[in-house]
Amino acid sequence: MLLAIDTSAGTSVAVVDLARGVIAEHATDDTMRHAEVVGRLIADCLSDAAVPISGLSAVVGGMGPGPFTGLRVGIAAARVFALGAGVPFVPVVSHDALAFARYQDGHTGPLVVVTDARRREVNWSVYSRADAVGLPIRVDGPGVARPAVLREPDWAHAGVPRFDAVAVSAGELGQVAELMWAHQRPFAADTALYLRSPDVTVSNGPKRVS
Repeated sequence: MLLAIDTSAGTSVAVVDLARGVIAEHATDDTMRHAEVVGRLIADCLSDAAVPISGLSAVVGGMGPGPFTGLRVGIAAARVFALGAGVPFVPVVSHDALAFARYQDGHTGPLVVVTDARRREVNWSVYSRADAVGLPIRVDGPGVARPAVLREPDWAHAGVPRFDAVAVSAGELGQVAELMWAHQRPFAADTALYLRSPDVTVSNGPKRVS
């Protein structure tokens, strides 16, 4: 049984089991209050699922892509919770959860998943299909670009069906992790997919006053 946390768009937390599916899930689409709500959502999910911390086998963290500030909140929360619970931290690409859901809903063939990267850019990932166990096969990305680039006829994946998502479900993230675990598929690298530098910069030091 897994606790899954994703803050690559809004904030989503879920308790997931391979056999039982999504047992509990709480989320908000608010993209500005990740740190304020993630603790409450974790507590609500564990309470609704009636699962003690000792009943968890791992904690899943959505690694993005996503904006720097929001994404790091969820990854930090997942890592710290896993450390405190004495269970592994499992990294999963957030876009893989979105593609998984589309294929589960009946989509077949290639797919482009797109999310808001802010600063008038989007994050994208390209998938060829779902494999025999339902896991999406990513063939390109994640990447970041201006929206117009994805509409250009000479873009490498022009014409591929596109799915624009406003939020990532931690329930779907957890289901991807459960399938990867059960079928011994490699997890994502334990590196946040920011894809660009953060909006803040290091100061050059105090300004001289004349």
